[in-house]
Amino acid sequence: MLVRLPSASEYALAVDKEHRWLPAFASRLPLPIPVPLAKGEPGAGYPYPWSIYRWLGGEPASAERIADPVRFAVDLAGFLAALRSIDPADGPRPGKHNWFRGGTLRTYDGVAQNALADLDGHVDVGLAREIWESALEARWDDVESWFHGDVAEGNLLLKDGKLAAVIDFGTCGVGDPACDLAIAWTLLTAEGRQAFRERLSVGEAAWARGRGWALWKTLATFSYTLGDDEEEAAGARRVLGEIFSEYASGSPSAAPRGTG
Repeated sequence: MLVRLPSASEYALAVDKEHRWLPAFASRLPLPIPVPLAKGEPGAGYPYPWSIYRWLGGEPASAERIADPVRFAVDLAGFLAALRSIDPADGPRPGKHNWFRGGTLRTYDGVAQNALADLDGHVDVGLAREIWESALEARWDDVESWFHGDVAEGNLLLKDGKLAAVIDFGTCGVGDPACDLAIAWTLLTAEGRQAFRERLSVGEAAWARGRGWALWKTLATFSYTLGDDEEEAAGARRVLGEIFSEYASGSPSAAPRGTG
C-alpha cells in the first residue's frame, strides 16, 4: 500500500476528486492506475485529508529504460484515447485543483514571458516566442474530454521496458486534452512522436497547443534551474531542442487529420 499526504492546501484539493473518479476509471482503462483504498481526515496536527492507495510496481519511464520507443508511444496514446472516451459529464473543469490544466494556455503567458526574458542569450528566444504565440492562437474546438494533466516520465511506470501503469491523477479534469500531448516532446523519440500523434488523430491546432504546453513548462524549468541545477537545465535544453527542431522542420508528422 501507499500513503499519500498532501504537502499543501492546493494538493489537498485533489483528494476528494481522486476518490470519486479513479475507482470508476480503473475498469475503463487499458493499464493499471492508482485506486484509493481509504481516505484519512485531518488530525493530530496534520491539516489536510489524505489517502491510502493500492501499490503499483514498476520504475519511472526514461528514454534509456524504454525497450521499444514506438510501441511505448502507441501504448501511451491508447491509454489517453481510452481516458478521453470516458463520459466527461460532471467531471471537474480546470481550476485551482489542477493548476488550470485543460484550460487556456494564456493562464501561463506571464510565466512564459518572464522565462523568455530570463533566457535571452541562452536560447533562441525569437523562435521560442514564435512557437509560443502560435500555440496561443491555436483554437480549441470546445469538445471537452477527460485528461490526465501531468503525463510525465515520473508518472509513467515501466516493467521490462514496457509501459505498465500510469499514476498521479491529481491534475486530472475535463477540458482541452492538449495538455496531455506535452510528453511527445519531453520524452518520445521523433518516430514515437509521429506514432503517438497518429494513434490519437491529433489535428494541427491541438498539436500546436500541445507543443505550447511542453514549451511553457520547459522554459519555466530552464529559467528556474539556469546557473543552479546544471543537470536539470541540460534536460530542459534537450527538450527545447526537440521542440525547436520539430517545429522548424514543418512537423512532417502533422499529416493526420484529427480533433482540434
